[in-house]
Amino acid sequence: MSLVYTGIKPQLSLRQIVNMSVGFFGIQFAFGLQNANVSRIFQTLGASIDDIPILWIAAPLTGLIIQPIIGHWSDKTWHKRWGRRRPFFMVGAIFASLALFVFPNVTEVWMAAIMLWLLDASINVSMEPFRAFVGDMLPDGQRTTGFAMQSFFIGTGAVISSLLPYMLTEFGISNQAPEGILPDSIKISFIIGAIVYIAAISYTVFSTKEYSPDELKSFGELNEDVSEINIKTPASSFTRKGSIWALIGIALTAGLFFYNSSVENKLEKELYVLTGGIAAFGLCQLVAGMLHKNKNGFVEVMDDLNFLPDTMKKLAVVQFFSWFALFAMWIYTVPALAQHIAGTTDAASEAYNNMGNWVGVLFAFYNGFAALFAFLLPVLAKRFSRPTAHIISLIAGGLGLISFYIFKDEKLLIISMAGIGLAWCSILAMPYSMLTRALPAQKMGVYMGIFNFFIVIPQILAATLLGVLTRHFFNGNAIMTIVVGGVSMLIAALFTLRIKDK
Repeated sequence: MSLVYTGIKPQLSLRQIVNMSVGFFGIQFAFGLQNANVSRIFQTLGASIDDIPILWIAAPLTGLIIQPIIGHWSDKTWHKRWGRRRPFFMVGAIFASLALFVFPNVTEVWMAAIMLWLLDASINVSMEPFRAFVGDMLPDGQRTTGFAMQSFFIGTGAVISSLLPYMLTEFGISNQAPEGILPDSIKISFIIGAIVYIAAISYTVFSTKEYSPDELKSFGELNEDVSEINIKTPASSFTRKGSIWALIGIALTAGLFFYNSSVENKLEKELYVLTGGIAAFGLCQLVAGMLHKNKNGFVEVMDDLNFLPDTMKKLAVVQFFSWFALFAMWIYTVPALAQHIAGTTDAASEAYNNMGNWVGVLFAFYNGFAALFAFLLPVLAKRFSRPTAHIISLIAGGLGLISFYIFKDEKLLIISMAGIGLAWCSILAMPYSMLTRALPAQKMGVYMGIFNFFIVIPQILAATLLGVLTRHFFNGNAIMTIVVGGVSMLIAALFTLRIKDK
């Protein structure tokens, strides 16, 4: 990449934007395989529909920890050859590819849960710095295009990965296997995914050169040394907040334990994740207070949590409801449609597996629509504004999810996928485009990691609460859980009204 530095960050060519975005094709290829097939894998190995949400929970818990750490490290990293973000792209790709090779050969539910954890953690290592990468490399006027290009590759990667089991079946690869064994269509899909992941990331790593800290300073985007650590929160504030949150979490956990010990109709064990998470957050604040004098990376990340930009706070609420809706769809679409349309809950039946393949096709459609809408999104943002474009997209997605309940013909769900595809494209681009202009360049990575809390937290809540909701309020009728997801996306659209695009 040959560039002239004039004190203003130069615009990149379309080819350069494409090169820096190709890696997301591999990331989403793996993510698409995971989303479309993991619930099916769990049920094939003997997990009940009620257990599926809790089995997903280890992965987001890991992401909650990994994302800000990786963001912080990538902010502080600079290598003359490999740059700031690219080393993390490659390390994550190597471990994710290994996990994809191993995943389809597991034989027990607990093994599948561990592999999901490893896969999701590795994907996070690659994915988290990619958002900051756009902020580093592109001027504000090109960031919507940059994130939209990521959306294009995300959509394209997900289309192919979601279709893989279906296409392999059409080519004669078996889609059925003895009870407790994954079919060859799934195994081969994951192996292909591993190869695609490492190849796509390698292309971006070797075709893109990052700006050095000195170059970023010349553009006026860095105003301090990347290795400098500044802590603004007093130790007493960490201690006070930590004590309050830790006591609340411990009290709730103890109350839940004693309640379940004394009654026959116990509350769900998944609630311990919520109460324990509150306590853990408090303990992290207390540790930051104890380590305050050391001024290490952990204390700096905890300090950054206390000084979120106002735009980021507003976008966090939008992200929360948007991603809660998406996780409801990803976790429950296969069992919901198998039950609602095919009339079966038997994961070993032909009807269930055929519906599982069709869900892969549907997911391919919404990702295909997202790839196409990636070219429309910058136009909508320029014609109206970025928040308005996002509102339109979220409303389309919410109505698409609610229509799952209305449509009884599985082919009509392709219409639903158009709305979901527009929402998915916008969720992957617009919040980040609005956010990057509000973030200091020297903390782009860590704030992007913290921003991803509001992807991970709704995933934890979805895995924790949706099973309870499905069992106790919907009598196991999972299609209603999809409707709840649609309502959540409409709520996200309402909260987007609070955001002003300067």
